[in-house]
Amino acid sequence: MPAVPGLRSPYAKVGRLVYFGRMLDKIRLHAAGRLPSDYVGNLGDKPGANFFDARCCRFLGVSHADLTQRTLGGGTDEEVLAWAHAQGRPHTDEECEIWCMFMCKRGWRDAAGEFVRQRTAQFGLTGKLIATMFDVLDYDEGRDPGIDRPWEKL
Repeated sequence: MPAVPGLRSPYAKVGRLVYFGRMLDKIRLHAAGRLPSDYVGNLGDKPGANFFDARCCRFLGVSHADLTQRTLGGGTDEEVLAWAHAQGRPHTDEECEIWCMFMCKRGWRDAAGEFVRQRTAQFGLTGKLIATMFDVLDYDEGRDPGIDRPWEKL
């Protein structure tokens, strides 16, 4: 899929968390009718879902519906994150670091590895330096994590 204007890399951090800003981007783009249909199925926090939006909401302890309402109500990403921290469960710096490392490495030597390989082939990314799902998303959207090495900036 080509780049989606307004959708940032999953490696980008808001506060102490990777991915959170991307989820907010998806919420805003969907509300504006600009989120590609391929992305809509991964919105939300459906019970038992293992996609990143659901995992992020469970980590924070907030529902996607409430997060959507707060996000669309306005404010900066940092303000929305502060709201999520206040509404959900508090997390130590160490817990946030563990969360970030889990998310950044999902698909590398774990149960999601086969899914990463499938997506790499499905998206025509064979031959790219892909180790994780974040890498798949970045390459698929026209970013090159092999050059930018965003994991080194966390």
